[in-house]
Amino acid sequence: MILVIDYGVGNLGSIRKVLRKGGADVEVSGQPEALERAGALVLPGVGAFDDAMARLTATGLVEPLERRVLREGVPVLGICLGMQMLTKGSEEGSSPGLGWLDAEAVRFRFSAEDKLRVPHIGWNGVSEGRGPLFEQLGPEDRFYFLHSFHVRCHDRCDVAGTSDYGGEIVCAVQRGNVFGVQFHPEKSQSAGLRLLTNFAARVAA
Repeated sequence: MILVIDYGVGNLGSIRKVLRKGGADVEVSGQPEALERAGALVLPGVGAFDDAMARLTATGLVEPLERRVLREGVPVLGICLGMQMLTKGSEEGSSPGLGWLDAEAVRFRFSAEDKLRVPHIGWNGVSEGRGPLFEQLGPEDRFYFLHSFHVRCHDRCDVAGTSDYGGEIVCAVQRGNVFGVQFHPEKSQSAGLRLLTNFAARVAA
């Protein structure tokens, strides 16, 4: 069973719908007993970093999440803000992140000459897509982005995919069983369905 973690933030229904369309057994819950039953976890997220971390902490799930992910090796997929929460922190606030990646979320900084809007909203391809999430996907596939911050990894080995918005940005990460994508696969039509199906297939394997 794949558990979409409900801590009051994120597109829970859309993620569940797309995972089920790919044939996965999915549950949406913020209860500890559901966490213990799960064979994989999805950490969604929209909104502000500090608020999301405060809400997640208030559920009491951070400690069991760390045990299940870091000690028991349960796969986890962070989506959008959920990916940023996997890092040590964000320039958006002062709260520490989960710290599972040696990385932080930083704000887009463009000059007036760049003529690029923040937040970054739209469809982009993924370059250098590697690892199980990107099987049967290529640079011609497009994913939907909506974000004002992006992740900067200190270890290049954690980068599973990049995109271009005023320069190269990290849009996918992987460190062992910890995965993250900056875009919204649940809003990315066939490419997003393939990516989430790939994640579900890894769980089944």
